[in-house]
Amino acid sequence: MSNRGYDVVVDVDAEGDLGHTDLQEDLEFHSSTFDDNPRAAKIPPDSSNPFSTSNSTLASKRYLWTLSFYAQFFDVDTSEVLRRCRVAVYPRSNFLDILDGNPDMYGPFWIATTVIFILFITGTISQYLAQRGVEHFAYDFTLLSGASGLIYGYTFVLPVALWGVLRWFGSEGANLLECWALYGYANLIWIPVALISWSPINLLNWVFVAAGFALSALFLVRNLWPLVNATDMRTSRVLLVVVVALHAGLAIAIKEFFFA
Repeated sequence: MSNRGYDVVVDVDAEGDLGHTDLQEDLEFHSSTFDDNPRAAKIPPDSSNPFSTSNSTLASKRYLWTLSFYAQFFDVDTSEVLRRCRVAVYPRSNFLDILDGNPDMYGPFWIATTVIFILFITGTISQYLAQRGVEHFAYDFTLLSGASGLIYGYTFVLPVALWGVLRWFGSEGANLLECWALYGYANLIWIPVALISWSPINLLNWVFVAAGFALSALFLVRNLWPLVNATDMRTSRVLLVVVVALHAGLAIAIKEFFFA
C-alpha cells in the first residue's frame, strides 16, 4: 500500500451521520488511477515556441525586456556544465538526452569566449615565432576581432539558420536552444586544438586542426541526426552535407587566419 493510491468509499446515512459505521465492514478500498501515468498529466511543451523547454509554462510569463527572461537560459550549475563538457568530449550517448529538456546558454557562451581568447593568444604566439628576426613585434588586434566574429557568428547565428530550415522542412522536434547548445559545446574541442597548433611546423598544425574538425563534426552529425532525420531522406542528406561543409569552413578559417 505504501507506493499506491487508494480511493475510500464511505456509506453515510441520509442525515449525513456516520452513525454506527464499522471501518472494517463499511469501508471499501479501490486502487486509484490518479498516479498510474504521471507523464500524461504534464502539459507538453509548445513546439512552436523556439525557446520552449521543460519550463515553458514559466517562460511564457516572462518578457523579452526583463532579466528573468534571459536568466532562465543560464539556469544550470557548474557541475552540470562540467558534466556536459565531458559528454561533449567523450560522447557515449546522445547529447540531447543529456540536456534532458534543459539546454543552457551558460556553457556555450563561456566556451566560445574561451576559444576566442585562446585563439588570439596562440595566434599572436604563432605570428611572433614567424617574425623572430623582426626587431619590433607589433600585436595584431585584428586577430581578436576576427576570432570574435568567427566564433560568435558560427556559434549563435548559424544555429538560428539551421533551426529555421529544420522547421521549414517539418522537423517539429527542432528547438533553437538545443541547436545553440549543440554548437556551443561542439566548440570545446577547439580549446586544446588552439593550445597546440601554434608550432612553426605547418603540417603538424594541419593535423591538429583536422583532428579537431573530425571530432567536433562527428559530435554535431551524431546529435543532429534525430532532428534532421525528421525531414525527408533527400533533405536530411543535403542538410548533413551542408553542416559538415560549414564546419570544415570553420576549421580552415581557424587554421589560415590564426596559424598560417
